[in-house]
Formats: sequence, structure tokens, C-alpha cells
Amino acid sequence: MVPPAHIRVQAAGARLMYGLPRPLRRLVAGKPVRIDGQELALDAQLLLRLQQLSGAALVRGSVESSRAALDASRHLVSGPPIQPVLTREIGIPAHHGEIAATLYTPEEAPHDSGLLVFYHGGGWVVGSRRSHDNTARFLAKYAGVRVLSVEYRLAPEHPFPAAQEDALTAFDFAHEKAGDLGADPRRVAVGGDSAGGNLAAVTAQVATRRGGGVPAFQLLLYPGVDATRRRRSRELFADGFFLTDDHMTWFIDHYAPEGVDRSDPTLSPLLADDLSGLPPAYIATAGFDPLRDEGEAYAARLADAGVPVALSRQSDLIHGYANFLGVGRRFREALAEAAGALKVGLSRPAAE
Repeated sequence: MVPPAHIRVQAAGARLMYGLPRPLRRLVAGKPVRIDGQELALDAQLLLRLQQLSGAALVRGSVESSRAALDASRHLVSGPPIQPVLTREIGIPAHHGEIAATLYTPEEAPHDSGLLVFYHGGGWVVGSRRSHDNTARFLAKYAGVRVLSVEYRLAPEHPFPAAQEDALTAFDFAHEKAGDLGADPRRVAVGGDSAGGNLAAVTAQVATRRGGGVPAFQLLLYPGVDATRRRRSRELFADGFFLTDDHMTWFIDHYAPEGVDRSDPTLSPLLADDLSGLPPAYIATAGFDPLRDEGEAYAARLADAGVPVALSRQSDLIHGYANFLGVGRRFREALAEAAGALKVGLSRPAAE
């Protein structure tokens, strides 16, 4: 889908801005930002400045307008489609009909490669396979695995636990049909960013506790894992760093409205009584992110439970960096680390 002309112009302007010499980029971005012993990457600070100048925001009025704005603006920061990656549309049977998904296959991937079931971010309210198309392409190409990107149901039309039900259904389908998808059923991982990281973490917990197919690995990028508590990072980075405190409230109120028990581990996986026996995990947090501290608390709890976990704080970045692949270098570097972790995590078949 070709972006509108004004979006193409803005995207070209953004690329031009990032192509300026560093002193000029610093002049546009402003003085370095230092909070909590961290310095914001120039690439991230420049992106926030461009966002400020353009008036763009993650949440814009109604649910419908926020979704439309995200869909229109994704071309500004995601970059041209990463190639060579093949795509195929998949329909996943579900009790409510069918869940749409896209299978991304890197060039020359072996038939028994690993497979990542990927859940996009967006607060369970916005976002789609389209908004995360290049993220999925990047992970497929640089991890050398297939990626099944899932179009789970969104709130408020489908509040909790609809998204989680779809996430688990998609994993079960991928595990059962792995051979048909060109993958090894022993090497099926779950992963996602932000709300998608939440869905991946919960899917891993539910699958492990019920028996049967279990993910071989978890790729959790700045996940939301506790809907009950405000941690220090949410206060430190409440405004001005892409995801805001108000956005977080808006998202959770749509996904888990009044009457929902927000301490339910299938909404707040950090609060599960027992985390032992879960698959190995790579958890990435961003230093300038309201969600930073809860993601790191989850990593600590996994480690305490004996789960192999690699925690990587990208101390100079902001929430959403996995989508900012078309501007600067720093965002790609961070996602490349995640792709490397996924490649290693799926390099050997998990035990049945």
C-alpha cells in the first residue's frame, strides 16, 4: 500500500533530517536529555522533536482516529519494506471465526527453521500487522526464522480477555501446524512488543501450566506486565517520551474496563504465583519508558524462579523503538540485538 503524498513528503523530510551532520542534528534536537543517570540517544531525541513539530501523537482523540493516525503515520518512521522476505496470508481457525495472520519467511530459510508467533503492540487498542510489518520483516531476516504476525482482536470492541484468547489460539495453531508453515514444532517461540509482549508472556504462562505444546522461547520487548501498580519509571517518564502516563491509562481503561480484576495473571503476568518452568526469555526495556521498571521486575522474578533470562536495558531509548527502523541507526541496533537473541534462542530444538 503506497502511503499518501503528504506522508511520503514528511518521510523524506525525516530521512533528510537524520542525514544531517551530527552537530546540526543536535541543534535541531536541543540540549542532551539526562534523567536517572541516563542520556537519551540523539536519534531518539530527534524523533521526539520531529513528533513535537508535526503534532503527531500515539493517541489522537477517539479510538477510530487514533487507529487511522497510526496507520497513516507508520510510513514516517518504519522505513521501506525490508527485503528479501516472502509473505503469505494465513487464516487461523477460532471459535469466533478466523484470526488473520501473515507469515514472513526469510530468503533461503530451511524447511525446519524456527518460528516466532508475534503479537504487535498498541495497548491492545491500536496497532496491526501493518503497523508492525517492518518489525516482523526485520526479525525474520536477521534472526533467520519464520515470523507469524497475528491480527488479534482489539479493545474496546473486544475487551479483555479477547486478545489473550486469540494469542493462545494462534500459538496452538502454530505449534500444531508448524510443519505446514515450514517450521520445527520444537522451535516455536512467542514474542511481541509492549501490549504484544504482555500477550506473549501470558501465552507462555498459560501454555506451560496447562500441559501440551509450550513455547521454546520468549521475546519480550518493553512488555506491560502489571496493570495494578505505578512504578518509579512511570512517574519519571510520564510525559514527553512517546508513550505517556495518560496514554497508558487510556489503553488499560479500554482493554480492562471497570469490573475487570486487573490483578488476574492473564492480564498482569508479573503477579502470577509461580513462574517456574517457563521457557527461556529475552526481555528488553527502554531507559526512557514508563514501562521500564515493571519489565525489569518481571525479568527479576523469572530469574528468581530459575528461568533462563537475559535482561537488556536499552538505556538511551524510548518506548516503541522496534518500530522506528527507518530513521537513524540506534533503533535498528537495539532490534538487531533482539533478533540475535531470538536466533540463539531458537538455534536448538526445545525438549518436548
